[in-house]
Amino acid sequence: AEAVLSCIDQVGIDPREARLVIHGTTVGVNALIQRKGAATALLTTEGFRDVLEIGRGNYQRMFDIMYQRPPILVPRRWRFEVPERLTSNGEVLTALDEGAVDAIAEKLRAEGVESVAVVFLFSYINPQHEKRAVELLRAKLPGVSISPSHRISQEWREYERTNTTVVNAYVQPIMERYLTELLRSLKERGFGGHLLITESNGGAFSVEAALSNAVHTLESGPAAGAIGCVAISSALGRDRLISFDMGGTTAKCCIVENGQARLTDEYQIDGQALRIPVIDITEVSAGGGSIAWVDAGGALSVGPQSAGAAPGPACYGLGGEAPTVTDANLVLGRIAASAFLGGRMPLRLDLAEAAIRKGVAEPLGLSLTEAALAIVRLAEVKMALAVRSITTERGLDPRDYTLVAYGGSGPLHAAAIARELAIPELAIPPSPSTFSAWGMLAADLRHDLVRTVALPVERTDAAWAAQRFAEMKADILGIFPAGDAPLLKHAVDMRYGGQVHTVTIDVADLAGWADLRERFHQAHEKAYGYRSPTVVVELLNLRLTAIMPIDKPALARLAKAAMPAPLGTRTIYSSRTGAALATPAFDRAKLGPGARIAGPA
Repeated sequence: AEAVLSCIDQVGIDPREARLVIHGTTVGVNALIQRKGAATALLTTEGFRDVLEIGRGNYQRMFDIMYQRPPILVPRRWRFEVPERLTSNGEVLTALDEGAVDAIAEKLRAEGVESVAVVFLFSYINPQHEKRAVELLRAKLPGVSISPSHRISQEWREYERTNTTVVNAYVQPIMERYLTELLRSLKERGFGGHLLITESNGGAFSVEAALSNAVHTLESGPAAGAIGCVAISSALGRDRLISFDMGGTTAKCCIVENGQARLTDEYQIDGQALRIPVIDITEVSAGGGSIAWVDAGGALSVGPQSAGAAPGPACYGLGGEAPTVTDANLVLGRIAASAFLGGRMPLRLDLAEAAIRKGVAEPLGLSLTEAALAIVRLAEVKMALAVRSITTERGLDPRDYTLVAYGGSGPLHAAAIARELAIPELAIPPSPSTFSAWGMLAADLRHDLVRTVALPVERTDAAWAAQRFAEMKADILGIFPAGDAPLLKHAVDMRYGGQVHTVTIDVADLAGWADLRERFHQAHEKAYGYRSPTVVVELLNLRLTAIMPIDKPALARLAKAAMPAPLGTRTIYSSRTGAALATPAFDRAKLGPGARIAGPA
């Protein structure tokens, strides 16, 4: 919060004149990854206490014999079974034992639990037991955060739904404290507008909604960059982009096609399975602060450890001693030591050289330059593999795409990654280190709601669908500030009986519901190469997306500028050949449309 307010002060904006603040934050995901969330308990249906332990049978790292599953967020002593049971169609089989809930609440109060997840079987069909349990808990546990699963995830798959609700409960108190303090600080400075929080699906919602749906903010920062790429795709005249964001600790990439970023609702963060709509982002531990180290077998590695912002890379002069990717770039001349942060933060070349020499060059018997080149090359290979995983491994040809590189480190390595994958074109936005923040301004108010129905399509019709979508609409409208009605988009997930995975079909007009079965056959044949007309077709999920457009910054067309003279010449070592190149350096801010430079530059 102090950093946000400091930025506002440095830019010289008066909060009283602002009508909108959009904020993306890593507070929630950092608490999750570092295991610094709230003391969390779980109330669940009798017999389902160990769903989190059982998880799924699939092995996350097939060939890693040293792999260990991440620790469960809720210790077993804080996982409680409640006598109650609904059938798969939502009928009450066993009534809720309210006395058991009261007794559990007393135990939780004595234990000092800060947050509670409530996950009952089939509550996504009938939430009455969960609602009553929440009422009882709130009466007994004032000040404790309560996360009922029917407000977090309304999809089937018991493990994912339980874990998603638990993750929400685990990070919610931290997010409540942070966002409440940020909003209070802004109001003290006279801010009277709306504070919006970006979501992992690339949209934004009110701070009030974020306070109860913290799990939807975990990937809000990376998602904002992808939305920025969506916003500039039309200006670039390119409908196929690869979004590449390299920061201090990780590099992230995703596909943007036809003006949309790809979404998924099967997502993992640090081994935690989540069932929420998220922009499909692939992440690898390679950033400017990633530490280079030599393992016991004498092999060079980069990451996953990071020097972070404090103490940061050795060249920052803040006490860091481990060699990082940023130190290697400085040694290779790829960063101007005197121009870092606009000249406000000169870098220490001598400290970067000492760190690389001690940590990599001497252990491997390499020269200083060879060691720095090895660090950069290894980081670039890791990032190229990440981009390959979302293109060639999914049947996409990277030669058909433009690579949009941003983040504090992205443009430094974009050319090498493009060359490795034969990507023909790069696009580097102005001020790439703040491009994700700009992307937030291009986001609309948005929320996605998914509800499992699991019925043969023949047992549904347009009237049935209209009623179910109306119920979902009533739930979703509370997410938005009062105002204009949002644009609603309808879709369904369908599959053949016996299949695990689904095909999503857009439903623009419910009047065409009768054609849904044939549309599924066509979509399945396109995706998988066959259709099975005699097999039962199941309607698994209903999807409702509500979008409320907000004013966006205009993309100004720059006037054509004359070609500026270079600022000077620097010696830069090519990460491809290792050769020392006398390289002219230009001021990016003075490069206008039509300026052409023959590289290297």
